[in-house]
Amino acid sequence: MSQTSLKQKKKNETGSKNSKDSIDTEKRKDSDKSGVRLSTQGSQELSLPKTDSRGLLVRNQWSRTSRSPSTRGPSIDEPRSKSTSLKLPNSSTTSRTSSASPSQHESPEQLSEQASPPTPPLPSTPPMPLDSRPPTPPEPHSSSRRSTRMQENPEAWAHGIVRDIRDSRESSQLRDYPRTPPTEWKSYSQRRSTYSSQLDRDCLSELPQPPRQHQREEEEEEEEAYWASVKTLYEKIPSCSRPRPPKPKNAITIAVSSRALFNMMDARKIYEEEGLEKYMEYQLNNENVILTPGPAFRFVKALQHVNARLRELYPNEQDLFDIVLMTNNHAQVGVRLINSVNHYGLLIDRFCLTGGKSPIGYLKAYLTNLYLSADSEKVQEAIQEGIASATMFDGAKDMAYCDTQLRVAFDGDAVLFSDESEHIAKEYGLDKFFQHETLFENKPLAQGPLKGFLEDLGRLQKKFYAKDERLLCPIRTYLVTARSAASSGARVLKTLRRWGLEIDEALFLAGAPKGPILVKIRPHIFFDDHMFHIEGAQKLGTISAHVPYGINQK
Repeated sequence: MSQTSLKQKKKNETGSKNSKDSIDTEKRKDSDKSGVRLSTQGSQELSLPKTDSRGLLVRNQWSRTSRSPSTRGPSIDEPRSKSTSLKLPNSSTTSRTSSASPSQHESPEQLSEQASPPTPPLPSTPPMPLDSRPPTPPEPHSSSRRSTRMQENPEAWAHGIVRDIRDSRESSQLRDYPRTPPTEWKSYSQRRSTYSSQLDRDCLSELPQPPRQHQREEEEEEEEAYWASVKTLYEKIPSCSRPRPPKPKNAITIAVSSRALFNMMDARKIYEEEGLEKYMEYQLNNENVILTPGPAFRFVKALQHVNARLRELYPNEQDLFDIVLMTNNHAQVGVRLINSVNHYGLLIDRFCLTGGKSPIGYLKAYLTNLYLSADSEKVQEAIQEGIASATMFDGAKDMAYCDTQLRVAFDGDAVLFSDESEHIAKEYGLDKFFQHETLFENKPLAQGPLKGFLEDLGRLQKKFYAKDERLLCPIRTYLVTARSAASSGARVLKTLRRWGLEIDEALFLAGAPKGPILVKIRPHIFFDDHMFHIEGAQKLGTISAHVPYGINQK
């Protein structure tokens, strides 16, 4: 070979080497723009996207296959002249560039034009059947999958996203959701029966709690806190504090009629002379007029004082007197009664207004221990029902009463005791009566209608004795009897002892009048079965209560 040809060969190799370096530089720049990474390492091998034998770009078989026609790669049967496929030299063509002549290599300008051609919108092609697609491995992270699609074909990826959004809107508009006809609607209980209880609990537990219920609970808590603060505030103010009434099952219930508690003689006269309608009209027109006190008024006030003393010694005490206003007046009259009760500061919380019907049927329902009324017929009905009752009579004279001590005076026979001894006195005379009492001195007498009320008073007295309050006890009881102490008094005292009852004062008058003694005692109430004793005490100003029981009523 000549020297000229050797020089020419060296010159060609140098030119090819320079052209190769320039091609590598241009390819690196173009790959940075199109997302294709070119690496030139030791042997100048290019790491390019994988192509087939015809130079077309082939997807990675492990990339997720998109069902959208716009994001699929071009078909293999498409002509090579189309610019949708990026034609790059494969590994075999790259290895031949080192030994090929310069005429076989493309210029750098041509490579740059082929590396970044403008990519027009891809024509829509029918989707490939699912069976012909390669198996899909586990799905990579969503962000890495989006970046891979953007790097492969950014414009086609963007057009595919737009087309997917348009197709989803069109399909949502055309979709017809099934609707349940009204005839197939079922209630909650019917639908609940079709599911198991566990499933129903699971479903209900997953449901969020309604905000209304949570808001209602907060309002209830705020309301409870408010009323608790108000209660605390009013409890600290003595003038505003009103004690709660005791529970009926523990209390000593005293039922009082409206005519016994207040003076209603004027209204009673209108009722008897003009009838019920005029009586109702009179009460409505005078409902703001306060009624004056009646015969049982001072007795009720004394009962309230005992309750106050018991609450001082026993704050949680329930064994107290509970006053019930029991009347056959109409409910419209109740306004005047309430106004009068509140005016005098009486702690009467329970009312029974029967509207012309007899209230006797309600006495047992109210667990009544003592019934006081101005109507003798109703009192007789209550006695027949086994309830301690008495007809109230006001004193003819004004008398000063003790406000700090309840004073109750009892007759013996037919009041605390039975009337068996009076039967003997009526049939056989006083001599036989004295012999009978001496013979049966150690035999206790049978109980009378007021024995239970005396027991209640004795039980409350012992509560004060337990606190060393015997001398300051607000309850004092009296026995005022016409018996003679020498001949028949022993049996009375032994009977009380056998019953476990204590009487503070026992007065044996041996047939003398009781009126003067009662003036000295000044009791709030005096119980007796003889009307002439009641009338004698009433004339001297003593408030009396007639007990219609025993042989003396015939």
